Order: sequence, then structure tokens, then C-alpha cells
Amino acid sequence: MTTPSEPDPFAPPQAGAARAERVATALFRIAERHAATDTHRHRQVHPHVLAPHEAVRLVTYLLSGAAEAYEDEPAVDRSDVLAALTLVPRAREELEEVEAGLIEMARGRGMTWQDIAFGLGLGTPQAARQRHDRLTARTAGESAAGS
Repeated sequence: MTTPSEPDPFAPPQAGAARAERVATALFRIAERHAATDTHRHRQVHPHVLAPHEAVRLVTYLLSGAAEAYEDEPAVDRSDVLAALTLVPRAREELEEVEAGLIEMARGRGMTWQDIAFGLGLGTPQAARQRHDRLTARTAGESAAGS
């Protein structure tokens, strides 16, 4: 008989719970290895220009109360929210470019489509390859449209 603190060895695995645990573990690992100091944490951030994803996150955090506004800082208003919403598509495009590039670098380092599928939380190597193809097609189309 198992106790409440022990997992039931006959219960089916919960993919969502396992994925959430991997996400937390991944964040901790990267933070511990590559963002342990202020210098490390700020190397990817331009000191004078806010990236779209940072701006969206900042407005979201201020609105939700996850971040407190400074005493001399104006309150988030309707225009700030509209500005953040305007940036969401650009932030998504940037993340898709990063994802496509990371997949290509993973392949270049010998990782299999199965490895990549596992990392992305996809069920099959085919799903990972199809995702890469869609991302590549989308980012190529956005690059051409932006030229």
C-alpha cells in the first residue's frame, strides 16, 4: 500500500505535471548556471532600449500587481495597455525567430528530432519537425515582408 506522500506506481503519468516540473527545473538550471550575477542577468538586455517582450511583460506585471510602480512613475493607463497589446505580435515574432534558431542550433549539435520534441513538450519527432518547418516558413515570410 502506498502512502499519500508516495506516488502510486500504477497511476498513469500526468504529462502536464511532468512538464510543469521540467519548466521549473529548466528555469532554475539556466538561472543558476548562466544568470547567477547581475552582470550575467543583464548581458542580454540593452541598457537603453526596451525590447518588445520586456515592454509587454513590464506593463503586464504593473497591471497585475506583480511589480510595484515607483513613487515618481505614472500609473499604467489605457494608452500603455494599447501600446503593450500593439507589441504582442512583434514579441511573438521575435520568440518564433529565437525558437527556430534554437532548433537549428540543436540539430547542428547532433540532437535528434525526438530530443527536440521532448524539450518542446511535443508528442512526436514528426511534430517537432513540422513545428520547425512552420516557424521557418513564418519567420522567412515576416523577414521578406519587413524588407
